[in-house]
Amino acid sequence: MDWEALVALVVPSLFIVTAGGVLILRPIAGKLGTLLDAMAREKSSSALEETRRLRETVESMNDRLSLLEERQDFTERLIEPRTSGGTGPAGGGKEPIA
Repeated sequence: MDWEALVALVVPSLFIVTAGGVLILRPIAGKLGTLLDAMAREKSSSALEETRRLRETVESMNDRLSLLEERQDFTERLIEPRTSGGTGPAGGGKEPIA
């Protein structure tokens, strides 16, 4: 078989197949790109919302922990005179009634 005749058949056929593939696949690739972009935006938005919710939860827990620390400090100051043997609001300077 003559190579020149084979090349003369293959090159135009390859060009036609390539051009047809581009014409057919370009709109499909465009729609796929748009879909992937929308999915990425949705995931990013979801991640931002989750981050905001977690930040609010951590701030709420921090506020509650601060309040708990204040209460514990108050209780320790209130109990301290009784345990050290001095008179204070907890002991009142009186002997306990048996």
